[in-house]
Amino acid sequence: MKKNLMFLALAAIGLASCNGGYKKGNNGMLYNIYTEKSGPRIKEGDFVLANLVIKNDADSVLLSTYEQGRPSPMVLPKAQFKGDIYEAITLLTEGDSASIKLSADSIFKTAQRPPNFKGKSVIYDLKIVKVIPKGTMTDQVFQSTVTKYMSDMTEAEKTKEPVKIKRYIDEQKLNVTKTDSGLYYAITKAGSGPNIAVGDTAVINYTGHLINGKVFDSSVKDEAVKAKLPGADQRPFAPIRVAVGQRAVIAGWDQGLQLLNKGAKATFVIPSTLGYGAQGAGPIAGYTPIVFDVEVIDIVKPSAAPVTAKK
Repeated sequence: MKKNLMFLALAAIGLASCNGGYKKGNNGMLYNIYTEKSGPRIKEGDFVLANLVIKNDADSVLLSTYEQGRPSPMVLPKAQFKGDIYEAITLLTEGDSASIKLSADSIFKTAQRPPNFKGKSVIYDLKIVKVIPKGTMTDQVFQSTVTKYMSDMTEAEKTKEPVKIKRYIDEQKLNVTKTDSGLYYAITKAGSGPNIAVGDTAVINYTGHLINGKVFDSSVKDEAVKAKLPGADQRPFAPIRVAVGQRAVIAGWDQGLQLLNKGAKATFVIPSTLGYGAQGAGPIAGYTPIVFDVEVIDIVKPSAAPVTAKK
């Protein structure tokens, strides 16, 4: 559903761009404000929360907060050069939606060019969700105001997490079992032999994704390439080895793997309490449930300690 909404949003952006056209800003910057709200414009130093899609002029998406499931926060920094994205944001206010088109050459003078980037332009599709003006607030008051806003937003995400998990399980029609700790698991292929035990090393293949379907990691080349993960065409792919019960991985894995035996396949729906918690990690925001499809390739038992003869 979220992918469909994002597609419609991008389609609307494209349509608006075709109909209204871009206006010229500084240094070749082009902008098209297609939803314009009343209110003060954003200034350097203001807090901005925005949904963002970055793509090249061939419509290849480089980053999307919609796929990540959370808008991106920042305190608007000083423009790095005339007509950059930060200057473009000062043309907007809370509630505005816009497309900003910048020359790739101008951007990559001060930033690293992504591998395999193609195109002459970078397009930013923005939806300004929230603005907290710095105004005359002291740094301490401003920081406290922003912190409280983000804390309230995070707490709201925490409250919504169980609802998101239930909706995902219902939509995917998963026949899950819930453990006492809150892990949901569905064994999709039965294995054989004893289950993995604490101290064993599990050799597994896996694919991890958000509940909106966005894959963030995989040990399977076909899945990584399909998801267009960075470096998927160069990275070596092989099952990974996990020391089970040693806290070497998230709790959801440590617990879930002990429910499986050799040859088993399963889906783990892992709440943030057993995943990456309130802080999140990389593309995984705080209080975000994650899903892993895993296959147990082998189970390696710990080698027995050598017996030392008494002297």
